[in-house]
Amino acid sequence: MPRAGNAAVAGGVGDRPPERLPAGFAGSGQAMGILITGAAGFIGFSLAAKLLQEGASVVGVDNLSAYYDVRLKEARLAELRRHPGFRFVRIDLADRAACAALFEAERFEIIVHLAAQAGVRHSIDQPFEYVDANLLGFAHVIEGARAQAVSHFVFASSSSVYGGATKLPFAESDRVDHPISLYAATKRANELAAHSYAHLFGLPCTGLRFFTVYGPWGRPDMALFKFTRGILAGEPIPVFNHGRMVRDFTYVDDVVEAVRRVMLLPPAAGAAREADGSGSDAPYRIFNIGANRPVELLDYIRTLEKHLGREARLDLLPMQPGDVPVTTADVGRLERATGFRPTTTVDDGIRRFVEWYLGYYGLNKPAPRRGGS
Repeated sequence: MPRAGNAAVAGGVGDRPPERLPAGFAGSGQAMGILITGAAGFIGFSLAAKLLQEGASVVGVDNLSAYYDVRLKEARLAELRRHPGFRFVRIDLADRAACAALFEAERFEIIVHLAAQAGVRHSIDQPFEYVDANLLGFAHVIEGARAQAVSHFVFASSSSVYGGATKLPFAESDRVDHPISLYAATKRANELAAHSYAHLFGLPCTGLRFFTVYGPWGRPDMALFKFTRGILAGEPIPVFNHGRMVRDFTYVDDVVEAVRRVMLLPPAAGAAREADGSGSDAPYRIFNIGANRPVELLDYIRTLEKHLGREARLDLLPMQPGDVPVTTADVGRLERATGFRPTTTVDDGIRRFVEWYLGYYGLNKPAPRRGGS
């Protein structure tokens, strides 16, 4: 049966955003319990750091997989452990017994489920890693959320669910029935599973379709990291589709602010119907989290060249399987609900990333090469 009283405390998609969001997540003298899965990951770490600064009590979960350099994940955790409100639990979310033990030992008011096996191309070679992390892991966490009747279950989806859609910008009400990678398919499956839990149990669920997030503490398998490493080493950098790619690059601080605001606005019963004109009465909704400022990949690289003071050597390659040429987010729904839309320019975001990268790896800004920008 749906949980009684759910709609009375939740905000619908069309509700006016609060005039002023709470200064922090500490409530009236006692911090609310927040679970962030994937806390050692890029977005999970960045969100946890922000919430801890505001006085939140955060339990961070991660399995510290070796998909990329675990030392970077451990460095992120070291930053979070500076805060007294943070506790870390190492769990593989695909382990049902371990997840059950977590939810038996802890109580949460909000869950932000960001843990996942990322990467479109990796899903072609290692499909079972995506089944385990993105399907089994998701099921175990949302079942814990249901059992505890949390006030809001927020989860990461992806712009990849739009597949090869040609209508731009991508809107949350668009049909997303034709994923072109297993990664995208698992994210769409998460959205559908969350809707069923919202419908059956009255569990307020919000899915977030992230668009090409970048910035300090990012993932080494992402383009900006690879480009920076290659440019500094004087090596050719791989540029797919011969550079004819457009992405809605979204700076991580903007993503964190969007997630923070969404956390405080659980959807009411009927939110899905209000948003999409569907017949659903579930307390469920989806938001695009993107900059709504598409940038050509070659311009992105030129901006990086400017801040590194080095020219890139481009290795122009054909399109990769599972990739798409253009992504652009319609963020009108996010702005109407939260009063926020991303504002950081690519120039400013890349500058901040370069400053972090050089500092983190103990590098000096290189002198421009002859003929460089």
